[in-house]
Amino acid sequence: MGSTSAETFTTPDCRCLSLRQAGQADHNAVTTLLRDLKLPLEGVAEWLGRFWVAEHQGRVVGVAGMERYGDSGLLRSVAVAPEWQGSGIGRTLVDRVLEEGRAAGVLDVYLLTTSAEHYFPRLGFACVDRDAVPAAVQASPEFTGACPASAVVMHRAATN
Repeated sequence: MGSTSAETFTTPDCRCLSLRQAGQADHNAVTTLLRDLKLPLEGVAEWLGRFWVAEHQGRVVGVAGMERYGDSGLLRSVAVAPEWQGSGIGRTLVDRVLEEGRAAGVLDVYLLTTSAEHYFPRLGFACVDRDAVPAAVQASPEFTGACPASAVVMHRAATN
């Protein structure tokens, strides 16, 4: 799984957070944040050990995770509490998740979004057709029902 020790992250406006891998004790906080931001919850419990959280004074204020399907990954649940958006937490969490995936042999990462297609190109993602996504990823709960067919599909090679 990786280390459960936290590392410190300081935002450009000098607020300090802890970044760490999520554990079962984070389930309620993670699902509350995702629900508040209207993101799907399907699969979160099963993949929670592949999530990273950002915590400030004991409160989870950011999260990102990856489902792994062989050498492909599905980046999901990238969420930052509204008062922390624009602080760099989202990018840092995505970097941690991608780094962990790369170390585990993930070569290609995909995501679905209905609201952040303008954010992810800054992180190296580009739009692709659903048909370009490996069958195992397309069979995930997020592809098969949690995200609407109108969601934008994006891809990034893990080495970017």
